[in-house]
Amino acid sequence: MIGISRLLCSESEPFDKLRYRHRQSGKPRRPIVVWNITQQCNLRCLHCYSHSSENIRASWDDLEKGYAFIDSLADYGVPVLLFSGGEPLFHPHLFEWVAHARAKKLHVVISTNGTLISEEKAARLKELNVDYVGVSLDGLEKVNDRFRGKAGAFREALTGIRNCRAAGLKVGLRFTITAHNKDDLGGVFDLLVEEDIPRACFYHLAYAGRGGAMQDADLTPQETRAAIDLLVARTRELYRRGIDKEILTVDNHADGVYLLQILKEENHPRAAEVEELLKSNGGNASGVAIASVGWDGSVYPDQFWRNQCVGNVHEKSFGEIWSDPSQPLLGALRDRQGLLKERCGACRHLPICNGNLRVRAEAATGDMWASDPACYLSDEEIGIT
Repeated sequence: MIGISRLLCSESEPFDKLRYRHRQSGKPRRPIVVWNITQQCNLRCLHCYSHSSENIRASWDDLEKGYAFIDSLADYGVPVLLFSGGEPLFHPHLFEWVAHARAKKLHVVISTNGTLISEEKAARLKELNVDYVGVSLDGLEKVNDRFRGKAGAFREALTGIRNCRAAGLKVGLRFTITAHNKDDLGGVFDLLVEEDIPRACFYHLAYAGRGGAMQDADLTPQETRAAIDLLVARTRELYRRGIDKEILTVDNHADGVYLLQILKEENHPRAAEVEELLKSNGGNASGVAIASVGWDGSVYPDQFWRNQCVGNVHEKSFGEIWSDPSQPLLGALRDRQGLLKERCGACRHLPICNGNLRVRAEAATGDMWASDPACYLSDEEIGIT
């Protein structure tokens, strides 16, 4: 994640210590774990990385094994457990597992489409002291409902967001930018203000799941620059107006390089500080500081890379799998810079970007170490002459 508001406006954010201070802690870096507890979902989103739908019943169903899994994460020192799916609110054990995770001192995040968050469920999540609820919206009403495959999905999600706000839960938007919805970016910023939503994460498209069929809908380099320019301008505008919003981008660490270039071109006094923060962040963290565990117990380097299983928590504990020095893919990802090819291998910004999203490179080229096609920086900007 690239904290646009943090880097531009020097606003501290709740998970700063995970993004920027882990190297100073002296402790081993532990991953945020995305737990896909079910593949069932009441929507059928065009870009769903997990191929979820309402007719699929694949789920992690054993309550006690779920407790044991959470215990293993806590014992290993995992800082954040993110419940995802499918739609996690479909799962009958969600609240029990959330309660157990909070009892084990894990931070808990819920990733949801928002349509099932009633007043009662929002109150229950607040009672359980959930840290954050991320609601996926991929545009304003017309565009979002087309993405979600359901008329009324936008209004239902907005009701869920309002229920979270009324219950006192921190809630935010998750927006995946494509050619089909880029024109709604400004309207989404307006929505943040109108609905008093404190946070928004803008995702770049990952070519995974049904999203693999949307490569042609990804932005061109010029369109990506225009989108990031808009995020920067609107974030600064909110800051000048005294409106506190946390704005982040996800799944393209070229954003960090681009943001740093903007500050350097402006001779901004915080440019050097921002560069150090970005280097401390370390760039893409698949297989390092992010992991995913599926509904069948499979462990992946991140939530998108579901064709690359590195173990199963029904056979070994998560900590044993994640710390196994003989696991070839995890070892390669943790020392990847010598393996990267083409533009990514030659890039001078590897300390900031770390080769970007490998699942996107593999999906586009068949080679996980090839250049990430979503890098929108020019050869001159990355140091290739």
